[in-house]
Amino acid sequence: MSTRKVLITGATGDTGRAATKESINRGLVVRAMVHRKDDRSTALEKLGAEVVIGDLQEIDTIREAMEGIDAAYLVYPVQPGLINATVNFAQAAKESGVSAVINLSQRSADRHSKSHSCRDHFIAEQVLNWSGLAVTHLRPTYFLEWLFYPWQLPLFLEKGVLRLPVGKGRHSPIGAEDQGRVIAALLQNPNEHAGQTYPLFGPVEMDHDQMAIELSEALGRKIVFQNVTIDEYCQSLKMLGVPDYVVQHLGGAMDAYQHGVMAGTNDNVERLSGQKPTSVGVFARMHADRLNPKPR
Repeated sequence: MSTRKVLITGATGDTGRAATKESINRGLVVRAMVHRKDDRSTALEKLGAEVVIGDLQEIDTIREAMEGIDAAYLVYPVQPGLINATVNFAQAAKESGVSAVINLSQRSADRHSKSHSCRDHFIAEQVLNWSGLAVTHLRPTYFLEWLFYPWQLPLFLEKGVLRLPVGKGRHSPIGAEDQGRVIAALLQNPNEHAGQTYPLFGPVEMDHDQMAIELSEALGRKIVFQNVTIDEYCQSLKMLGVPDYVVQHLGGAMDAYQHGVMAGTNDNVERLSGQKPTSVGVFARMHADRLNPKPR
């Protein structure tokens, strides 16, 4: 059994939960940082993780969580405060002697982006680079888990509509479980990857018409792609009560998507984790109970 100890922040989120599970499977000793104790954190404890309470906006809680840690994973939600959180994380890592940091950024991180979140991720990457820490940046494309989001699944996808303002833009959707495997592999052996930035993609680049076809085949019901304008999309998000920062980010990110920023694919997931990434169809079949409408 490995004595290598790693810290995973955002451990009850999509990538954090997957990274915790895979790290434990790889024999790493995992400390999982969460905001509160609840059923999700209890599930992590049952897997074998040590759960601690922490807040990336409170440096002393991060410093305490990093005590005795060899490598740490940084993830931050789409909300204000990323740069401050990154500075706190970097300072706590330097104080505690953490030897490596894995940072989850965004495929569309760009100082010139229309999205405030994408700009912040670009600056956050630079902060970690300036820190002198051995850091590896991950830049995933859009998650397959987007299919579950409240502005997609209950309102539209249940009714057979894949609704997004993407035009003929293309990307290679990636699942959180695949990212978790990459994160765990890098936490286990970070040295050769220090200073690298890895775009992460699913197995096939496609537009949303193709995505709708694959979803239709997997779910056994007709799914059609509905393109809308970015303004229409953002207005509908506001009506659902989506926070302004998230709406602003999605508007800017969708503009980038339409201009090809999310396009491309590669073999990084398989090369880094040893396993091929999950396709749209396989993901949909795995989660058909959530993606198909329930009888009313």
